[in-house]
Amino acid sequence: MNLNDDPEAGLARPLDNRTLWEQVMDRLREDILAGRLEPGTELSEVALARDFGTSRGPLREALGRLASEGLVTITPRRGAVVTQLSREEFIDAYQVREALETLAVRLAVPLMSDAELAHLREMCELMARAARDDEVRLFFDTNQSFHEALVRGSRNRKLHEVHRVLVGQMAPYLPRSLELRGNLRQSVEEHEAILAAIDARDAEHAAELLAEHIEVPQRVLESDADQALFREDPTFAGDTDHRRRY
Repeated sequence: MNLNDDPEAGLARPLDNRTLWEQVMDRLREDILAGRLEPGTELSEVALARDFGTSRGPLREALGRLASEGLVTITPRRGAVVTQLSREEFIDAYQVREALETLAVRLAVPLMSDAELAHLREMCELMARAARDDEVRLFFDTNQSFHEALVRGSRNRKLHEVHRVLVGQMAPYLPRSLELRGNLRQSVEEHEAILAAIDARDAEHAAELLAEHIEVPQRVLESDADQALFREDPTFAGDTDHRRRY
């Protein structure tokens, strides 16, 4: 992506009353999660400053915060880029996510309050409606919130922190990886079964069901059934003429 090719590139987008770096961070996060900034895109401070109509100081703070979330990678040679994973790295990330979330649910089950359980139930109902109405984006966002609530329910800050960074690195790929799961209704049933085990305060069964749920797209990836999700990026070969830029 080259910002100079965008007809609106020279138009500064107005910012609101939040701290400048917070506004820039939220805009960039939204663009990354929505797929408008693809993995591997270089985030030029000059282009971003022009786009947002701000100085480089808030940009650097925003990029640093996004790097701490795993959405951006900052290297001396390339500067800031949208975090990119190879297919193998994405499979590795799924395996780590499975370990983190099954640990989280084992810790969370005896600790979650009735209000937290009610919130999980509401999210299951919302996912069911989204699947029925084929609202994929709503399903994806609610699915992410459900898993986040399980990790938060563990009351383990370090676990939550590590999970947040990992999911941040995976985030640009996750909407497309929903296609690997196939039938959204099946996914809803899996979430409902996990919730039923949590409701019964059966931590081990909840962890087993959660592991199986997370392994579904992982197995598809390992079977070479979805090569299109990950494409080789020429920037890793040092071909500077083909780098995508923002």
